[in-house]
Amino acid sequence: MPVQRDNPYGAFNFLVSLGGDQGSGDEGQIVGGFSDVSGLGFEVQYSEYRNGNEKVNTVRKVQNTFKVEDVVLKRGLVGSADLFAWLKAVREGDIDARAVTITLLDEARNAVSTWKLQKAQPKKYTGPTLAAKGGTEVAMEELTLCHEGIEYS
Repeated sequence: MPVQRDNPYGAFNFLVSLGGDQGSGDEGQIVGGFSDVSGLGFEVQYSEYRNGNEKVNTVRKVQNTFKVEDVVLKRGLVGSADLFAWLKAVREGDIDARAVTITLLDEARNAVSTWKLQKAQPKKYTGPTLAAKGGTEVAMEELTLCHEGIEYS
């Protein structure tokens, strides 16, 4: 799906699907309009190893496990209760790991890259900060997801 081009894609045009009861991860099953996605990354762990008869006085780096970062999603509060229903169910003991799909779009709204979080679960929810200052701020909610791996296409 990724296509080589001279100009990088903008980071402002993307879709998020939360899978599970809210959709299968397909583009048509989007829940809410998320304004920010961060934490799409992983880190490979390495062990240091050296044979006793090595001629070079240095250690080898042998890869072993990897760890993934938590992904943070932010969106304006839209009055939809389905996200909070998932959070409430998990809080009450339901195991509801989901395939969460984040799709980057080009200027013509064609999918160009997709990150799929495997077995994603809500870790933290932060509700909006409310202030009666008469400003123009949007009520934002934040969801932190832990997961077991990222697939990229």
